[in-house]
Amino acid sequence: MQELYKRMCLLLQAPGAAGRATTALSGLCKQLPAIVWAGVLLAVAAALVIVWSGAGPPAPAAIALTVFAGATVAWVSGRGDTTFVGLIAVLMLVVAGVVAPARLFAGLGNETVWLLIAAFVLAAGIGATGLPARVALALCSRARTVRQLFHLVAAVLVLTAFALPATAGRAALVLPVFVALAASVQERVTVVRALSLLFPTVVLLSAMATLTGAGAHLITSQLLAGTTGGGISYVRWLVLGLPFALICSHLATEGLLRTMTDREERRAPLVRLRDDSSAAGDSSGETAGEAGGEQQSRPPGRLGRWGRLGRDQARAAAILLVVMALWCTEYLHGIPPAVTALAGAVMITAPKWGTIGMSAALDAVPWSLLLFMVTTTVLGGALASSGAADWLTSLFFPAAAGPGMVLVAVVVVSAASHLMLQSRSARSSVLVPLVIPLASTAGLQPAALAFASTAAAGFCHTTIASAKPLALFAQSGVLSVFGERDLLRLSAWLGPATAAVTVGCALTIWPWLGLPLR
Repeated sequence: MQELYKRMCLLLQAPGAAGRATTALSGLCKQLPAIVWAGVLLAVAAALVIVWSGAGPPAPAAIALTVFAGATVAWVSGRGDTTFVGLIAVLMLVVAGVVAPARLFAGLGNETVWLLIAAFVLAAGIGATGLPARVALALCSRARTVRQLFHLVAAVLVLTAFALPATAGRAALVLPVFVALAASVQERVTVVRALSLLFPTVVLLSAMATLTGAGAHLITSQLLAGTTGGGISYVRWLVLGLPFALICSHLATEGLLRTMTDREERRAPLVRLRDDSSAAGDSSGETAGEAGGEQQSRPPGRLGRWGRLGRDQARAAAILLVVMALWCTEYLHGIPPAVTALAGAVMITAPKWGTIGMSAALDAVPWSLLLFMVTTTVLGGALASSGAADWLTSLFFPAAAGPGMVLVAVVVVSAASHLMLQSRSARSSVLVPLVIPLASTAGLQPAALAFASTAAAGFCHTTIASAKPLALFAQSGVLSVFGERDLLRLSAWLGPATAAVTVGCALTIWPWLGLPLR
């Protein structure tokens, strides 16, 4: 650490220091996880000494805390498979008698698990038709300036959160859209580089719009249901999360425009968007044509002149619209979202009518993520039922801590947690079981504080390794893409901005929409 400090001082004092200051900070950022990792080990060791001393909690709570600490250290290290670690942790709790075996197996039949399975099958069927890329390119073709293009891209990426679960899957499906747009404006290098960062940034921030936008959201809802007796439904999450997703996405878009392009570039007209990318446009067109039984021919020129939808694309769009409508009107007909999603999954995989076979669709389901969700839900429930979570939160947050201070602390810690835990699901698995009892201690609504924590944990833009969408676009093969220094500059203002928006929504917008903080 002292050597790093000396190097930074020398760089800042040398000629051209302004140009090399970012390089020094980037080097520090790369070594920050190692520093944080050492701090975590020391903190866990100290906590275990307290837990197993005479002043610690009862034996079941001490066992739960020990297992939880070990799992957290393994997740932070990143050297082991997260699902394997979760299974080992749960098995240790079962053997120790803290968790009943029936509770573990019951988690596999949870409604949320079936919702995620059906959502991934739906996404596979929709993606097989090329419909998401086609709609995105058609909408983006309406842009006349760089600023309009960027904000249209952001709006389209927010919409994809309704159709496609998981950020990594959404990033993979919209990558051809970026390739096509980059080929159309390839002579404007700064615009291409900013676009390469815009896509993954908005994909990550806009996931908060829906319950199925990320596995972490389902984990949060499950943990709330298991601890407080009530989770967050699809419609309620949509009402609360969509404003946050829109604000953060367009705020990040405008910030990227102002920091990575100049005023003349932002206002310069886009005379023509050419469809030069066979990797993006042609593959989507072939998929659509083959799926619909007719080949779509598209003249060169402005993107979006695609003619009519193919038969499979029309069917996929109809199924998606019906499923979304039933999800949003659950209070009228009473059909659970998981049943609706399962019906849509059956329709989109039906022989001779669907867009994809059932076997191929099931191959797209992240079974490892499902098992991880089950294990983390059981682990979080064990922390709550054994009293370990209450003891731990009272130790670090005394009752005298004000609600405002607790909210800000939770948001800041959640936003910074990606420096230790790269998995979004792992962050919620560690934080939410502690946030729920903390909310009760501070006189806050557990659902409100857990929702704020999950929203803030969606920020993970500091390094390329912080999130899969960032790594995917950084390795897209396009010549002008973002680098580590671009991410460092982005996170320097987007991190505080995301935290501020989260706190502001928790204090103003979410109470008005039916989720009061207290």
